[in-house]
Order: sequence, then structure tokens, then C-alpha cells
Amino acid sequence: MPQETVSYPVRPGSPRANAQVWLPGNQILEAPVGTPLETYLQAAKLIDEQRIVAAVVNSQMRELHYRITTDSEVEPVTMSSSDGMRIYRRSLALLLVTAAHELFPDASIYVDHSLTFGGYFCAVEGRPCFTPEELGQIQARMREVVDQDCPITKERTPLNDAIALFQSRGDEGKVRLMAQRRKDYLVLYRLRGMRDYFHGYMVPSARYLRWFELTHYPPGLILRFPRRSAPSSILPFQDYPQLAAVFREYRDWLRLMEVLDVGSLNEAIHTGRIQKVIPVAEALHEGKIAQIARDIANRSGGAPRLVLIAGPSSAGKTTFSKRLAVQLLAAGVRPFTLPMDNYFVDRARSPRDETGEYDFEALEALDLELLNQHLLQLMNGERVTLPRYDFHTGRREAGDQAELHPDQIILAEGIHGLNPALVPNIPPGRIFRIYLSALTQLNLDRHNRVPTTDTRLIRRIVRDATHRGYGAADTIKRWESVRRGEKRHIFPYQEHADVMFNSALVYDLAALKPLAEPLLLQVEPGSWERIESKRLLAMLQWFEPCPTELIPDNSILREFIGGSILRHFEI
Repeated sequence: MPQETVSYPVRPGSPRANAQVWLPGNQILEAPVGTPLETYLQAAKLIDEQRIVAAVVNSQMRELHYRITTDSEVEPVTMSSSDGMRIYRRSLALLLVTAAHELFPDASIYVDHSLTFGGYFCAVEGRPCFTPEELGQIQARMREVVDQDCPITKERTPLNDAIALFQSRGDEGKVRLMAQRRKDYLVLYRLRGMRDYFHGYMVPSARYLRWFELTHYPPGLILRFPRRSAPSSILPFQDYPQLAAVFREYRDWLRLMEVLDVGSLNEAIHTGRIQKVIPVAEALHEGKIAQIARDIANRSGGAPRLVLIAGPSSAGKTTFSKRLAVQLLAAGVRPFTLPMDNYFVDRARSPRDETGEYDFEALEALDLELLNQHLLQLMNGERVTLPRYDFHTGRREAGDQAELHPDQIILAEGIHGLNPALVPNIPPGRIFRIYLSALTQLNLDRHNRVPTTDTRLIRRIVRDATHRGYGAADTIKRWESVRRGEKRHIFPYQEHADVMFNSALVYDLAALKPLAEPLLLQVEPGSWERIESKRLLAMLQWFEPCPTELIPDNSILREFIGGSILRHFEI
């Protein structure tokens, strides 16, 4: 039968005066073309209820003052998300800088590093540390700005004008950073009379910034803010003296290498001075590892028989463990590696998470009774038949036999290494715990941090592509689950370590950039992973590439980019 012809009437049209927005839950709103996104979300009564600070519009991250000009699908971004909390923290930093400048114009706030309980340690430059009374004045001014709902606006400024502004303030970090900028303009944010550059999006006004506290913490202060899990409450202050000491040590290392920020790193790369910086950075790492080996060998009461190493993903634990083994051998101590993954319980007995999936990161996924029994036997010189876990069948089987010599110690690496519940049967005096992480402190400038998490994520993206055949989208997709496991099983116990090792290298992102950028550009448009890849690409644009041939073949960075001489090293 002949097909029936369908007539579609087509007629001349005219530009539409209105645009529609589709919100979750099939809610459709309409307003004149050019209406700010914030207005739509206020009409839907979503902003305060859900703590919304931005939105994804047609698969693109947008600020709330973005004007809707076409029909759009809108997914709100809340403070419970990583993107939303980044926007909140960044906007809060602008609020702090503004209030401090109004009250103490000679003071400069340096947003230094993050803290586990939800906060930034901020150094104070240009004057002595604020007294508790002065800090109270700054906090009161911040709350006053919030109560007045002062707008946060953005303006496109000629690059030369922006550089002149930073020079007039003595902000040499931003001046150095802008020296390599290829665009002839810079977007500045303004709050009251304060104009400044912040890398990333902001909330549209101060009323969004209701949750914060300032804490006196010489030689600076702590800007406290909510965690994603509880976006409208501030967690109690917790002191982490070991972590603070590691950051202070790394800051001293940066001064020694004369690389204080990304701008000065770029200068070192351009002038060729990076050829001196890299050997010094690597020597500082090697010296620290050698010191840890000596501490283990010379510990009062005799060398411990068990060394536990723990740290988050992409901290460089594998290379660190092998370099530590080399240094232990040089100190006259023979290490024995014990893979804790072989102590997984059979898969059928594995615990499950709240979604019903196997939770291999839970402490109960390990056979703790067998692990402690074998450790005690080995440490007492007994012969043990070690287990071997078959990841294909999900079952444990008998492995090799092992017996320690009197001068040997056990090296064991795993996410639970700092948790006292891992080895409750081992006398504490026979254990030495090491916490390892890439605690990045080389920031873009005094107000723009390079998050530790981003350095580790970019390391992992490069490693997964180099050694495991995964694309950047796959790594990004799994990263949230990885981070949940770290927050649950690693970070709460970091202060239990006998020593902390910072695996960050001053030239990390400069070396990773040429390898990471092509991988990030391959992420398909229209996905959340694409939004994340664009954010990482925007950060990497500030780094000049560092030639990878300058990197030593035993560097921790080689674990990620390839070419490590230690890859097949076995004890």
C-alpha cells in the first residue's frame, strides 16, 4: 500500500520573547529571554531549600547570574556536590579577603592549604598575626556583608589593567602568573570595593555565604566552612599538628628552591632553571625517605618488626615503598613485603555497602584474625604458609611459605594501615606507621589554591592511561567512589602515623600537563565527566610544560608517567 503523505505546516517565524527552562521533576518555567538563571531557581523555591550555588545548563557549568537566552535543561549544583562546595569555598575566600582588607588594609591574606575537618589555613603577611580580638572584628564584618547581601559581580578587564592593579597592591604572585597568559583580558570579581582574580566560578551575592567561622591559629588563622555531607553546619575544630608540620616543611622546601607559586615555577621552566630545581626537589624526597629508614632502624627499644604504609590514591605508595626498602637495606635492615590484599575474605563473605555492592574497602573485607595470626608468627620467627587471593574467582588459596630472619622487618601497604583496629594483637612498640600523600602547596597565587585532590586525580588519569588502558572519563567516573573510601578509611587516622611523607613534587603538574591534556580533551561532550575535564584543563592552562626527560628514573612521578627503574624492583 502506498504510504500516507503527512503534511507538516511550515510558516515564517519571529524571534521568541520567552525561553523555557526544564528543571528536575519535569518542572517547566518560562521567562523573558535574558532572565538570570538565579531568578528561575528562586521562582521554583529551590535555592535556599537545596543550598544551590550554580547549575549545569545544557551540559555546561554556569554561575547563577548567567542569563538564559534559549530553551534549556537545568540541573542545579548544590553545596552537597564537589563542584558546589568548591564554588562556596572560593566565594568565602573572597569574602574573607574583602573584610580583612577593609579593616586592615596593610594585611595580606594567603590562602595556604586545606584542613580535613573543613577549613583553610590562611597565613597573614604584611603585619603580625591577627589577635583573637582583631579576628573577631573581621568575622563580624564578614557577617555584616552577608546580612547586607552585597552583590558579587564579574567584569572582563584588559590584561594590562589587571596586572597594573596587582602591581599596585604588591601582589607579585599574580603578576608572575599573568606573565604567561595568552589572552589579552582577565575576568575579575568584585565584592564591595575589592576587585580580584579568582580561578573558577562564584556565587552571585554574599547572602549565600552564611556558614563560616574564623579560628585563631598562629601564625595565621583558619577559615572554617561546612563539609559536603552537612552543608549548613560547621564541624568542631580539630588540631592536626603533624599535618601542619608537613605543610610548614614543604613551604620551607619551596623557599629553598625559590619556587613560591606557579608563576615562579613557569619562570624557572622558561629560563632553564628547572634543571636545577628538579634535582633539589628529588634530593629533598630522597633525604626524607633516608631519614625515615634511619628512624625505623634506630628506634629506641629496637627496630620495629612491622612497618605499615597508608595513604590515599595516587600518593605514590608503590614507589615510596620500594625506595624505602632500598634505604632500609642501606641502613642494615632487610625488609620483607607482605601484600595485604591476599588477606581478603572470600568474595561471598565480603561486606556490602549501602547500595548492596561489595565493599572491598571496608576493614571487614580483610580476614583480620588470620592477618594478625600470621604477623605474630612471622615476627616470632615461625614459618608461615601465606595466602594468595585470586581476584578472578574471588577465593583465597594457599600461597608461598615464608620465614623471617632476625634482621628482617615486614613492610605492609594498605588503606587501613593507620587504623588501630587492623592489628589489635600486635604490640604497639613493634609497629611503625607511615602516612603518605601528595600534599600540594604550590598554589597559583596567594588566593588561588591548587587542591591536593586535583593533583592526585591528574596523576591517576595519566597512570590509568599509561599502565591500565583506561580513558580519562573512566578515571573521573570512579574518582568520587575513591574519595568516599579515603574519607572513611584513611583521613580519620592520619594523625596516628609515626611519620608523614609528602610525595608532592614542585613540578608535578608541569610535568603531567602534556600527558594529561590530550586525555582530558578526549572526554565526550554532554557528560558530567566532560564538565570535570574542562575544570581540570582550565587549571592546567596556568602551568608551562616541563620536559619529562629531566625527571629521574626513580622519581615518584615515574610511577604515573612511566619509565620508572623501580617498576620491576623486588625485595
